[in-house]
Amino acid sequence: QVQLVESGGGLVQTGGSLRLSCAASGRTFGDYVMAWFRQAPGKEREFVAAIRWVDGITDYADSVNGRFVVSRDKAQNTVYLQLNSLKFEDTALYLCAARPYIVIRRDSVFYEFWGQGTQVTVSS
Repeated sequence: QVQLVESGGGLVQTGGSLRLSCAASGRTFGDYVMAWFRQAPGKEREFVAAIRWVDGITDYADSVNGRFVVSRDKAQNTVYLQLNSLKFEDTALYLCAARPYIVIRRDSVFYEFWGQGTQVTVSS
């Protein structure tokens, strides 16, 4: 069974940075896509970024492109999300997700495995 555990969230001021981590376990992830979503209170879950484990190809939502960077460490079985130039509207619960197919999808319904999330709060 795949397990995903996020960490690294916290309170940060506008313009600041954070690095989120997602520790993955339970199998090898060579044919997986790993993604980050976020959900703010009263809003739908929103795609943030994704990375193909096998070759590191990435995809970003327009709202974070150029500010966030997704990466993975194969040796550590960990996916990272570097959050830069944070804005108040980036405040949300950030969730790590995994799907056992090589095609990146932006819709959360395509992801089978989810972590519990880590809270990011940006103060204005």
